[in-house]
Amino acid sequence: MAYAHKLIGTHSIKLRDFDPEYDAGLKREQGEEKLKKLSAELTRLQELLYAAGQHSVLIVLQGRDTSGKDGTIKTVMGPLNSLGCQVASFKVPTAEELAHDFLWRIHKQTPGKGEITIFNRSHYEDVLVVRVHKFAPDKVWRARYDHINNFEKLLTESNTIVLKFYLHISKEEQEQRLLEREQDATKYWKLSAGDWKERQYWNDYTRAYEDALNQCSAPHAPWFVVPANKKWFRNLAVAEAVVAAMKPYEKQWMKRLEEVGLKSKAEIEAFRAKP
Repeated sequence: MAYAHKLIGTHSIKLRDFDPEYDAGLKREQGEEKLKKLSAELTRLQELLYAAGQHSVLIVLQGRDTSGKDGTIKTVMGPLNSLGCQVASFKVPTAEELAHDFLWRIHKQTPGKGEITIFNRSHYEDVLVVRVHKFAPDKVWRARYDHINNFEKLLTESNTIVLKFYLHISKEEQEQRLLEREQDATKYWKLSAGDWKERQYWNDYTRAYEDALNQCSAPHAPWFVVPANKKWFRNLAVAEAVVAAMKPYEKQWMKRLEEVGLKSKAEIEAFRAKP
């Protein structure tokens, strides 16, 4: 079964309709055992993706502060071969980036054929934080929904598998995680008064995320709402969705590898046959 809620733009949603505590009735031990198997399958599929060189995978991670973007990358993507997997993080734009269109810095980080790229935050910041803090006029950020849809359509038509995950936590869970950081010296580097300040805009961000999810979900570039209050279930849900999206391409990749293998064998035999 699918553990994340897949959105393909067929109907509008409200985040209040998704329970961030949802765990599909699983125990943590069960979830972690399932994740182990999915990790092995994901590693196998990545090798086929890399070897066939026909497609790429773009994984977008979005969520409020403490929702677990870093943890998801570490746990779900950590076992992957780093030769074909990279992470791109998007902070406050630099002066050079601001001198270009908002997608300029994004496009050059997209994956090449055979690669997986994870966006830790993404082009969606330009319809989220930009909107909430009024860094651009309404007519500017509203137009960006169409720009984003066209951009993602271009990627998918260029054989990129686009998967977007909203890590859904409750306001209470976020508060608890922020407080826990203050008690853990290994997490001190994450402490920021800005995280607490952003909580003042919780409802504004809710509306911004809902509009982004509703305006930019499509069958070729779906959003997944991931219940993320339980970290182990968050990881399981993301891994399951990525494997499910890559699995249909397995036969095509295997066929390509067989073609390459036969060609290579013929070349080897021809070489050996030379006097």
